[in-house]
Amino acid sequence: MKKILLALVIFFCCATISKAQHIDRSKFVKDSLEYYINKAMTNWRIPGAAVCIVKDNKIVLMKAYGIKELNQPGNVDINTLFMIGSNTKAFTATALAMLQAENKLSLDDKVTKYLPKFRLENKQAEEMATVRDLLCHRLGFQTFQGDFTFYNTNLTREEIIKKLGEIKAVYPFRTKWGYTNAAFLTAGQIIPVVTGKPWEVYLKENIFAPLGMINTLALTADIGKSYDRTVPHTLIDGRLSAIPYAQIDGLAPAGAICSSVNDMSKWVLALLNDGKVGQRQVIPLAAIKATREPQDIVGSVHHLNGENNFELYGLGWFIQDYANHRLVMHDGGVSGYLTSVTLVPQEHLGIIVLTNTDQNDFFDALRWEIMDAYFKLPYHNYSDISLANFKTNETIDNGADKRRRDSVALNPVPALPLANYTGKYVNDLYGKLEITQGETNDLEARFEHHPRMFAHLQPLGGNRFYVTFSDPVLGKAVFPFIVQNGSVKGVRVKVADFVERDPYDFKKE
Repeated sequence: MKKILLALVIFFCCATISKAQHIDRSKFVKDSLEYYINKAMTNWRIPGAAVCIVKDNKIVLMKAYGIKELNQPGNVDINTLFMIGSNTKAFTATALAMLQAENKLSLDDKVTKYLPKFRLENKQAEEMATVRDLLCHRLGFQTFQGDFTFYNTNLTREEIIKKLGEIKAVYPFRTKWGYTNAAFLTAGQIIPVVTGKPWEVYLKENIFAPLGMINTLALTADIGKSYDRTVPHTLIDGRLSAIPYAQIDGLAPAGAICSSVNDMSKWVLALLNDGKVGQRQVIPLAAIKATREPQDIVGSVHHLNGENNFELYGLGWFIQDYANHRLVMHDGGVSGYLTSVTLVPQEHLGIIVLTNTDQNDFFDALRWEIMDAYFKLPYHNYSDISLANFKTNETIDNGADKRRRDSVALNPVPALPLANYTGKYVNDLYGKLEITQGETNDLEARFEHHPRMFAHLQPLGGNRFYVTFSDPVLGKAVFPFIVQNGSVKGVRVKVADFVERDPYDFKKE
């Protein structure tokens, strides 16, 4: 009898699991999506989110979830602002394509036609670079190259463009795709030359206002003044914590827009309706087509369902082939936020996911789940798969960090007296760095262009120091000092790959 009961239990459990893995995809959005989102937000520890699905010029779903700030009152609603990060790029590219449609410029005009002071270390690239090159990441730079200098710093737009010209590109001009935020800034700065209006004003008057995006802000400086806004979050030593807003208006055309799911739905509806709002043509169809024309090969993509496809880049949009559908999409990652916007033009389908933590893959997993439902593909539970991968990587990273902290706890003696490491350092691109000695057995580093940020350095033995940044987005690192004949000559600075992948060598003055 016990064996029969056990067999029945196993049967029903298996049947339940089987049912979960073979959800009726035609009913997923209507019947199961709410449960899926709430469960995923709990598992990923996402304070707040907003989701919208647009289909056939109608809003199928628009809903906000969770709270604006951890441990504070205030629920997210459909008009609550999120920073959308690099989803800003599609707005910048569209704005320039609109100017082309109005015969006010050509995307194939040379950059120097509008910005005579534009410089690149590669002089051939400097002479030949077009507006189109700026918008599709093919100047020859490596992905994120220079971004530690540019991201969340006090540099102006003009200063960033000038410093971009001092970077030695990793690749020859137009030979390889490399994601370059400062290039999009440069493109955005062409708009005031052509129109007489700053990038942020042009977008407000020609895109935001005509589409009815009444709550959307072009600049990060303004989000703190808004009443209905989320707060950014990240994980600090395993704990979810609120963090300050990134101030990236120096890179504004690349990533500064703050918007709500309600406003973003109007943007997506217009893009899927050939630029029209009702019968009114807000965005020229030619401009939309220009942004979706493939320009570069990014690489291949391995999807969680096992499918392998190509990935291309248009102007401000990634372009993928998936399940015999052409996808036009982009992600947005900025301190404390991750967002995604996805268009499936042939299906008249649009998906928007906004979250206020930068430690989740839910923002990406959800769009694939929704697309699979509409494409009538098998259910995979991408959120759980991504979460398992995330936790595995987190365990590896935490283990490596624990070993470093354990080493610090042993109070290892540095190779030289601490005073020898102090002083002023300089990097040709970044600028100045000053290291001072703290009251205990540690050092502190202050960076010229990150005035609100510092780094805490603790000895690891030899000439290596364990580093904790006051801005958690920059991560944790090990700084090795360069020592020759007992004299400190420099230090190698490394920040999180999320910001920039390669280290910076600072020379001691």
